[in-house]
Amino acid sequence: MSGRARLALCATAATLMASCALLPLVDPASWFLQAVILLAVQSGVGALARRMPLARALTVAVQALVSLLLLTLVFAREQALAGLLPGPDVFRRFAVLLEAGAEDVGRYAIPAPLSDGIRLMLVGGVLVIGLAVDALAVTFRAAAPAGLPLLALYSVAAGLSGDGAGWLWFLLASAGYLLLLLAEGRDRLSQWGRVFGGPARAPGRVSGGLDSGSGVIAPVRTGRRIGALALGIALVVPLALPAMDGGLLGGSGGPGGGGSGGGGTISAVNPLVALQDSLNQPEDREVISYRTNARRTDDLYLRIVSLDQFDGTTWKTTVRRIEDVPSPLPTPQGLLPDVRRTEIQTNISAADGYAQNWLPMPFPASQVEIGGRWRYEPVGRALVGDRGQTTRGASYQVKSLVVEPTAKQLANAPSPPADLRKEFTKVPDSLPRLVADTARRVTKGSANPYEQAVKLQDYFASDGGFTYNTQVRAGSGPAAIEKFLKQKEGFCVHFSFAMASMARTLGIPARVAVGFTPGSARADGTMSVGLRDAHAWPELYFEGVGWTRFEPTPSRGTVPEYTRSDVPSGDASDPDTPEPSRSAEPSAAPSASDSCPPDLRRQGGCTSAAPEVAAGSGGDGPPLGMIVLVALAALLVVAVPLLPMLWRTRLRSARLGPGGRTPTDAVARTMAAWLEVIDTAWDHGIEPDESQTPRTAAARIVRIGRLPSGPAEAVHRVATAVEQVLYAPSPRLPATGLAEDVRRIREGLHATSTRSARLRATLAPRSAARVVWAVSDRWTAFSARWSERAAKRWTALTRRLPRRASQEG
Repeated sequence: MSGRARLALCATAATLMASCALLPLVDPASWFLQAVILLAVQSGVGALARRMPLARALTVAVQALVSLLLLTLVFAREQALAGLLPGPDVFRRFAVLLEAGAEDVGRYAIPAPLSDGIRLMLVGGVLVIGLAVDALAVTFRAAAPAGLPLLALYSVAAGLSGDGAGWLWFLLASAGYLLLLLAEGRDRLSQWGRVFGGPARAPGRVSGGLDSGSGVIAPVRTGRRIGALALGIALVVPLALPAMDGGLLGGSGGPGGGGSGGGGTISAVNPLVALQDSLNQPEDREVISYRTNARRTDDLYLRIVSLDQFDGTTWKTTVRRIEDVPSPLPTPQGLLPDVRRTEIQTNISAADGYAQNWLPMPFPASQVEIGGRWRYEPVGRALVGDRGQTTRGASYQVKSLVVEPTAKQLANAPSPPADLRKEFTKVPDSLPRLVADTARRVTKGSANPYEQAVKLQDYFASDGGFTYNTQVRAGSGPAAIEKFLKQKEGFCVHFSFAMASMARTLGIPARVAVGFTPGSARADGTMSVGLRDAHAWPELYFEGVGWTRFEPTPSRGTVPEYTRSDVPSGDASDPDTPEPSRSAEPSAAPSASDSCPPDLRRQGGCTSAAPEVAAGSGGDGPPLGMIVLVALAALLVVAVPLLPMLWRTRLRSARLGPGGRTPTDAVARTMAAWLEVIDTAWDHGIEPDESQTPRTAAARIVRIGRLPSGPAEAVHRVATAVEQVLYAPSPRLPATGLAEDVRRIREGLHATSTRSARLRATLAPRSAARVVWAVSDRWTAFSARWSERAAKRWTALTRRLPRRASQEG
């Protein structure tokens, strides 16, 4: 294989290895196989164009044209001329697909479904990056700048992925770039002489004076060591620097940043876009199931995290200190002993496909029992995974309080502490005046903050004419709140944001909680929570009660009892009673419609408190296509390392198999046996030297291999047979016994070798280099024949043109 062909192959491999970082973003990953095929065609066209040869810019233009034709054939065949040639309709089709793909990216959670728009973005993006890498590294012979498009491809994947692209994808992308650099270095060195990275003085090969004593080119070996060292430093050093939050290996580590001691900070990723994605999923996949001893579950929200900072652009979690999880958890802030409370127990199981850095649990939790690396954030009373810990497949037990304040206790709540009031009533200066004006108008005549909060809730839930719609764009800044108050249409994010912002303008401490509504009951007494149960709601602070849930979103969840005075309370069983005995009777719990107030029932507010989950939705495992791709990938991972051994076994069997009875067949069988002896010795570390005669080569194998008398005699017998073939006028060949001698020689070399040498000879035989040489020779011969035919055709064409011109003249 020529140096430029090797460089083109490495450029294609580097692009594909970097594009692997996109695999976690979409399910299924069948697009990747399509990208591999199209990229291979693009690279092959470039290789043919460079052999013609064409101008460099023209080579890139030909590749770009072929790439456009390929994309047209795959994505816009019906709009193309003759099914292949792009026209105006094709480009309009591309624009529609790209616009739809952009909308799908903003709509769905990771992994997103593989729509046509997303597929075009992925496949087309890989082709564009592949074209740039091939042009820079191969056409213009500048492999180092080719790292920029590779870095861009990896960065896009890392930015879109919720937890980063991960250490495996970083390793693949880095290895691809290093492979490209090494291939370019090898190609440059080959201009000084033939570069040979295999054994020294191999048969039919020369080193060109660049080989070191070990048979490996010294500059290439140094480059490999430098690249490996640089990659190791990039991966390992950040782990030792606390300020870098775990370095590259912590890409999916989640927000946890502390160690095992009490310390560290967290900075959560805003989960609101994922919340809207969950609500708009085409299939309501189950993410959590739980069993509880609470008598009623319509108020049992599973809270994940609270968003307590509003900076004018979005609500987000404040960076705070985290600590070890105490047992039990401290008493909730502001909760006085005279407020009625009941402790319940809930056993929760997260699905294998649900990986969340924050732990969903009822609020306020009093004790949590869970394995793994979890830390406690005291202000939000939340548990966060440390160093990559997630909820994937977790089973845990939570004891929590059902706090049941009365309307009188909330109405008589004293002023909150000054520091808490200062932090949780901040609003940005850019907040439109409409927000505060609407809050004052809605709460006019209220005697206390509690009445103001209830009027705000009723304004959104029933009195203000608002409608629930998950397709509204999830804006979260001040302008979005103003637009929502005017259009009166949105989903839980808009309702919770607006109520929390309006409560802060009234001086009521407020924040937004994100989590799940209670879910739907199943026949076995457990509760099922799906993606569409994702929810956001405001929490307002009242001294003596603490952080208190309100529900302003119509047709979602349930309105808390302490915001209405006509429904009796009573929410849980005796905490000492085991939960299975209670939860095994789901019919004993009142339905949402039984406890729904008339005003909320008119709005349809309680109809979806426990949405049904379709049987088998999301629980049947990954799609068939994904299973096939994973199985093929696993097969490749297992089979590829075994290919040298399989090839070597097949070649040995062919060489030592029975042959014909003619003298010609006997000569071929003798030479095949000698080649097998040479390769067997090579596999065990005895490098071949074609400058030696068979007799001296046999003596060298016996000496270096330290063969005992039996295998040594076998080597000399095979060498004597070869000398008869090569030098005797009338060779006297042994009729049989050569195959047995070769097997005896192999057993002798095995016996005198170390265990590692035997494993190397079996699993990674050195003589497998002959395959690479054979492919290279065939490619060279094919290229020479193709070039010769092309030259002949060109010569014939140039001769015919003047003759035709003279005839026409």
